Amino acid sequence: MAPRFDAIVVGAGFGGMGAGIELDRLGLGDFVILERESDLGGTWHVNRYPGLAVDIASVTYSYSFEPNPHWSRLFAPGAELKRYAEHVADKYDLRGRMRFDTVVSGARWDAEQNQWVVSIEGGEPLTARYLLTATGFLSQPYTPPFPGIETFAGKIIHTTAWDQDYDLTGRKAAIIGTGATAVQLVPEVARVVEELTVFQRTPIWVVPKIDMPIPPVVQNLFDRVPLTQQAARLANTTALEALMVIGVLHFRQAKLLNRGAGLLAKAHLRTQVRDAETRRELTPHYDFGCKRPTFSNTYFKTFNEPHVHLETNSIERVEPDGIVTADGRTTEIDTLILATGFNLWDVNFPAIEIIGRDGVDLGKFWRDNRFQAYEGITVPKFPNFLSLNSPYSYSGLSYFTTIEAQMKHMGRLFGEMFRRDAEVFEVTERANTEFLDRVTEKLESSVFYDGQCSTARSYYFNQHGEAALLRPTSTLNAHREAVSFPLDDYVYDSA
Repeated sequence: MAPRFDAIVVGAGFGGMGAGIELDRLGLGDFVILERESDLGGTWHVNRYPGLAVDIASVTYSYSFEPNPHWSRLFAPGAELKRYAEHVADKYDLRGRMRFDTVVSGARWDAEQNQWVVSIEGGEPLTARYLLTATGFLSQPYTPPFPGIETFAGKIIHTTAWDQDYDLTGRKAAIIGTGATAVQLVPEVARVVEELTVFQRTPIWVVPKIDMPIPPVVQNLFDRVPLTQQAARLANTTALEALMVIGVLHFRQAKLLNRGAGLLAKAHLRTQVRDAETRRELTPHYDFGCKRPTFSNTYFKTFNEPHVHLETNSIERVEPDGIVTADGRTTEIDTLILATGFNLWDVNFPAIEIIGRDGVDLGKFWRDNRFQAYEGITVPKFPNFLSLNSPYSYSGLSYFTTIEAQMKHMGRLFGEMFRRDAEVFEVTERANTEFLDRVTEKLESSVFYDGQCSTARSYYFNQHGEAALLRPTSTLNAHREAVSFPLDDYVYDSA
């Protein structure tokens, strides 16, 4: 029996749309994109909290082949990213092949029919020759199991499910978490609430944000002379590359650059926070880059406000009207905001159950062994499967550099498969092992292994203690290998 679709893509964010665009380029246009949310856009659809904005300059945080000359700011607000996603879906004729409110419960490789069988909650299974998962790195929200949280009598809001109808004016609120989301959210909440307590487990490195409106004259220039926007993209990408590749991935060889970034962040903190004790509590005790750093000109300043309090004692329990910390004190609140991030390694890799050849469960394999994927995209024993958010795939600081490298990998892989008149591919154990050994060796000189990261509590590290998220090469290298990897790293078979 022939499969119903050429391909099934799971996830309608920027990764899934990039996969769809590449499938069309390859002549595999009979595909469907399955999305559990009510609309496209991934993180830019789910997240709607106050202050939401991209933390990578907009000229870089976008497809290079589909520039948007009309960003309103250097760091565009979230609503503009959502509109950009809608524009891409419409221009590349993707929306009509998307199915929303569709929850994928799992997928299984059918070796007899050489196809993937994808299970849908409340619906009939779908079949496809190829399966591509684009569920994102940060797609499974995490709520810590604080004792007593179910007894809280006030309002609880997770940042991924923001209640826009709930009025924060005059509230006594608490925000738990001080990651990148909280850095954007805290100043906005502080403007309207009566009292705000920020519960911090681990401080975060924050550097100045060089942000400003993009004047209409510049937008018009980008529109009429695309090379000018390409130049802006190149300049920003180069700066990010220096920060990420040299300062973080080559920490052993470039400790001075890493230390310089840390000194910049400390100077930023010192100029913005008046109280010495508060500055001390906001200062990280791990090396710059162990956790993803962020950019803000307002986060630190918020702690100068008399109604904003920083709490660094651990949470003992939640009560109906407040939070009790380990020192026995109670902070009375009526609103609890959870900026507690995402569960990356326990449930997100992969985000659904995937059963490959010989009944191998991908999630169990990764957790029982090591997280691994050849070139960050394919795994042995999983034929015709592309995982677009895999270990060792994230290249640079902009997700779009990863997306486009993986699109190029798809183009080379499928092109060779078609040349051989084959319909099934699978990466070899040899190629996968060689790639894993290579990236593991390269990471030895990174800040993750050569620096001081023990107190960072970073999502970069999995339960095996490995920093298996980032690809330890330059973006240029990732893109070069995507179009030049050895073709015999795969085996190809006819259906």
